[in-house]
Amino acid sequence: MSSDVNPLDPQTLRAWLQGAARRDAAAFRALYDATSAKLFGFALRILHKRELAEEVLQESFVAIWHNAGGYQSQLAAPMTWMATIVRNKAFDLLRRSDASVEIDSEQFDREVMNALQDPRATPIEALQMSGDAKALAHCMAALEGLQRQAIGLAYFHDLSHSEVAAQLALPLGTVKTWIRRGLERLRGCLAKLERA
Repeated sequence: MSSDVNPLDPQTLRAWLQGAARRDAAAFRALYDATSAKLFGFALRILHKRELAEEVLQESFVAIWHNAGGYQSQLAAPMTWMATIVRNKAFDLLRRSDASVEIDSEQFDREVMNALQDPRATPIEALQMSGDAKALAHCMAALEGLQRQAIGLAYFHDLSHSEVAAQLALPLGTVKTWIRRGLERLRGCLAKLERA
């Protein structure tokens, strides 16, 4: 790889994911080398223990290897897709260990903004996306913790309502109500910011 190629460039990552989908071990190794440190740091922020983060990182890369063929570039940037796998594995581990699961709202808001930013966007698109992301992060922060978490799992992690209910160990009806009311509050908040 030439020195002027950014290893975290979405186009490069997509090519490596496509290689992994074809069971190209060299492409998967390149993907691992380029992203594992960042994804490990992400897991560590959620789990706070090095050995747990290492376990989640390993499980995540096994999942990435097995699911690379299902990656859809039009739905998420490669790092967002892989970070979602890491986050879900981290939550699964926390749930198995009966530890409480919380999303640090400040960190979550930052991650929402980062996930929505595409380094290939034009400067005008990047400014627009950045403004939209900040507005969304501001409105997400106004929601109650579990409601924010339910919406985050449903929309940023593409989980069904029943999967969200299972993840949060809550009744399905409660989760549906929280998500519906949360989306109404988000719409109202975003509309208010748009008018401001």
